[in-house]
Amino acid sequence: MDRSVYLAMTGATQIMRAQDVVSHNLANANTTGFKSELDAFRSLPVQGPGSPTRINAVAQGLGRDDSQGTLQQTGRALDVAVRGSGWIAVQAPDGSEAYTRAGNLQLTADGILTDAAGNPVIGNGGPISIPDSAQVVIGDDGSISSVPLGQGPNTLTQIDRIKLVNPDPAQLAKGADGLLHLAGGASADADPNVQLAPQMLEGSNVNPSAELVRMISLSRQYEMQVRSIKTSEDNADASLKLLQAS
Repeated sequence: MDRSVYLAMTGATQIMRAQDVVSHNLANANTTGFKSELDAFRSLPVQGPGSPTRINAVAQGLGRDDSQGTLQQTGRALDVAVRGSGWIAVQAPDGSEAYTRAGNLQLTADGILTDAAGNPVIGNGGPISIPDSAQVVIGDDGSISSVPLGQGPNTLTQIDRIKLVNPDPAQLAKGADGLLHLAGGASADADPNVQLAPQMLEGSNVNPSAELVRMISLSRQYEMQVRSIKTSEDNADASLKLLQAS
């Protein structure tokens, strides 16, 4: 394969990878607590014989944007949003501790408090279980109180507390389950300074307008790479015909 064609194909492939990140962000523009993924092109030298000045532009992930999304009032008792930095601890499908900002919590038929994906929310002693209650109240500090069925408001009793953590963001990586994990499966310590906003949800921090502009820009770059491939192939064909004629 002609080297110029190879480089153009490599460039087109990297642009497609960057498009995947943009598409993923746009698909989650309305996902509760979603954090926009970041990426950029990095110049890497082309290996092999030839001039050492040749480079490839490679799309590489730069992590995520942890800035807070817009807080929206819902009035629902089990909805919570993390104010500022911090995360809600949940039990991942593999049993490890993981972290999320999605505070649209649910109750299973067995009274287990989970996130919207069904992962149990972790409390003081593991997954939180809430007995049948006439009312459930979640406080700013993550405390969970309930009024037993058939009882009055004066019987409101604290039953557990959501584990809220605030580890170094650089130590958190997104897993295949969509949750954030500490390296090596470690667990973060509870941080009493992390606060919740009850009956509110944090929206996605994706900027749809900026992502659409980037998608258009990447599409144009991809078209340029495809045209380069076609031009290189045409030049190669013309050269071959000249050689055959001679």
